[in-house]
Amino acid sequence: MGTTSLMDMLRRGIDAHGAWASNWEDFSPDGTLAVSEADAHAALDALSERLRENYPFFHPDYAGQMIKPPHPVAIAAYMTAMLVNPNNHALDGGPATARMELDAVEDIARMFGLPTHLGHLTSGGTMANIEALWVGRTLHPDKAVAYSSAAHYTHQRMCGVLQIPSREIRTDGNGRMDLGELEDALRSGGIGTIVATMGTTSLGAVDPLDRIIPLAKRYGARVHADAAYGGFFMLCAAQDPVPIHAAPFHSLKECDSIVVDPHKHGLQPYGCGCILFRDPSVGTLYKHESPYTYFTSKELHLGEISLECSRAGASAAALWCTLQCLPLRSDKGLGPIVAATRAAALEWSALAKHSSVVLPFTSPDLDIVTYLPRTEPFSASMVSAATEKIFRALMERKEHPIYVATLTVDAGAIYNTYPSFHADQPTAVIFRSVLMKPEHRHTVGTLFHEIEAMIAPS
Repeated sequence: MGTTSLMDMLRRGIDAHGAWASNWEDFSPDGTLAVSEADAHAALDALSERLRENYPFFHPDYAGQMIKPPHPVAIAAYMTAMLVNPNNHALDGGPATARMELDAVEDIARMFGLPTHLGHLTSGGTMANIEALWVGRTLHPDKAVAYSSAAHYTHQRMCGVLQIPSREIRTDGNGRMDLGELEDALRSGGIGTIVATMGTTSLGAVDPLDRIIPLAKRYGARVHADAAYGGFFMLCAAQDPVPIHAAPFHSLKECDSIVVDPHKHGLQPYGCGCILFRDPSVGTLYKHESPYTYFTSKELHLGEISLECSRAGASAAALWCTLQCLPLRSDKGLGPIVAATRAAALEWSALAKHSSVVLPFTSPDLDIVTYLPRTEPFSASMVSAATEKIFRALMERKEHPIYVATLTVDAGAIYNTYPSFHADQPTAVIFRSVLMKPEHRHTVGTLFHEIEAMIAPS
């Protein structure tokens, strides 16, 4: 059976919407909505021209930030639902897509092994994380939230918004939360929630959740897993052989809350996040009155268990439809996709270890790789200058440009791994590449050797 094209899927969706809409009496759109063909074409042409400024996020030569295109099935499903424009805040605004959301969230909860759950989609990971912190504050008033120094900055920011005291815990040499310092903080009795990051944005590091959970239980703290980036690698934890350190992922089912972003490894358009709570009774914390909505059904409305109000039902439709084609399984669907990105990172790391011009910074936990040029002299200032020069040169090449990213790290962390390194300034700029497209598995060698070739003359 052949693979259908995006255009075929879009036409199918438009035709289906037209057939559905024809069930109602025809009417003429108001004249105030009219746009001439010439104006529409001119505006779209201008849009297309302005969009050329973007980097080629779709291409495997782009290995910069955590960005990749949504799957064509997700695009077609989103557009098809967008023609209706449902609002998943209440069953009044999106009865069909609200049910799709519940189904998709159920699939995600099952992937994590949650025996029971309460959850919903959000407009992104930031909103999902703020809900988890808000619940934690409500259940542990006046107690602090602890997170690692490598955690996403949203946690510090949202603690400020929610007026929750916070405690930053240092990381070890691999970017994971330091458990000794965490226990010291817990022993003080002032920690109500621990945020474990399952894939930091800088290194893709996974906090040792399997060791954090027992500490939290001992000291009566909640555990929130920020798996916005790394959550779908849960599918790798069930593979044989296991391509990742699986123990932290197998502990996700013991967390009080979990955040995952389908708009990252779930192949969805922005924005699509997801929040899950292991104890459904936290839903009582959201209780509120809304006399102008929630009136078509006595069933649970998503707005009754969410801090957000209006949300695009099209996001739920896109995720639901994608999971019909690419299920959350380790052996098919999304499992082999994230396994391919992990394989790409392992290959990149192996190439860096044997390179004469590149050095690995840390070993990847997921599919983010960090590395630095060998320079002479081997110092923070020289490494930074070389990295920034090569970063620009790669991106600005007329033929075969390559897009990577840079990362500012503590110079002492490089020294700890490479004693010949001279930390002549506090920080150093190094390379960071996110290999989150499965096509990277086939292009790692080419990308790596092109970067090597650019570094060698310097």
